[in-house]
Amino acid sequence: MTKFFLTKTGNVFFIFAILFSLKVAAVKAHEISPSILDLSISSNVVQLKLRLSVEAILADVNLSETDNTNFSQNSFKYDELRSLNPEEIKNYFYNRWSDLAPLIQVNQSGRALELYFSELSVPEIGNLELTRISHLYIEAELKTKDPISFSWDPKFGPVVVRQMGVQNGITQFLQNGDKSDLIYFNDNVQYTKLNAFLDYIPVGFEHIIPKGWDHIVFVLGLFFFSTKLRPLVWQISAFTVAHTFTLALGSIGYIKIVPEIVEPLIALSIVFISVENIFFDRLSKWRPIVIFIFGLLHGLGFASVLGEFGLPDGFFITALLGFNLGVEIGQLTVVLLAFIIVGYWFNKKDYYQISIANPISIIIGLVGAYWFIERVI
Repeated sequence: MTKFFLTKTGNVFFIFAILFSLKVAAVKAHEISPSILDLSISSNVVQLKLRLSVEAILADVNLSETDNTNFSQNSFKYDELRSLNPEEIKNYFYNRWSDLAPLIQVNQSGRALELYFSELSVPEIGNLELTRISHLYIEAELKTKDPISFSWDPKFGPVVVRQMGVQNGITQFLQNGDKSDLIYFNDNVQYTKLNAFLDYIPVGFEHIIPKGWDHIVFVLGLFFFSTKLRPLVWQISAFTVAHTFTLALGSIGYIKIVPEIVEPLIALSIVFISVENIFFDRLSKWRPIVIFIFGLLHGLGFASVLGEFGLPDGFFITALLGFNLGVEIGQLTVVLLAFIIVGYWFNKKDYYQISIANPISIIIGLVGAYWFIERVI
């Protein structure tokens, strides 16, 4: 009876892990990153440069509900638009502009400014499995010297707002249709170091949950190594110190980030962790050292993502600290959820390692191997 139960338990977790791995492998290809708005204010004009997936916007993919077009009811429309050449997309967008313009709001003195379409820059088709990032240029005439604010429809998803051309320009992460803080013509005297710190915490957190699947899988690999607290603390600490170090150096520019090298190595780190989980049951003296080395790689991955968002010149250190804190909160959330879902109920059971931890570690390794092959081909 006991053997039957253990077998069934192992099968359940193995099937769960298989389904999880299929989801993880699928989400990377059509994942949409948050849009980025670079906003510049001159004497009487505000210029907006939006870095975004124009196909997702045109296909009415609700990016407040999902960041992956595969999970949208309009995924077929997105795929159809993604296959169009740049000129076809530009014409399609121009014909839709009158419908889209009211969904983008630049407000001044309580009134929405009229937005004028300037240009849309669309790359060539390229790999259809990857998101195509276009640049949309918009302008609005300013009526007064009063500060302005920005917002857009929640379905367009999260957006990073960056004020350009001033020393203390605002940098803010908006989601769910949030309105930005007031943006002034010159230095934002009311935008403090604390504002920058708090604004970048959700940016770091979102890079782990829900977007950082490779980092989530790596942290789960650390969790399933042992049910004891001490080994987990040692591993998480080594990983945290390491990725904090390279995140800082990569963001400052002291280390050149080559995604073509870093991303496959991150995938290999996942494979290594899973193999160790299966064949070793005690924390060796060198495992934290190896995890530290892998943490250096993951830190470069974080720095690469942060480089896309940019850091405000006047608040570089505080924004970097906020981003890193968001990453740490995300990692701890992953560990806490794993403990609540699996660890709390099963970690004291005799069959935990053989029937639960090992099968999941095998799947973690297979996912890492899949990502490695995908990233080097």
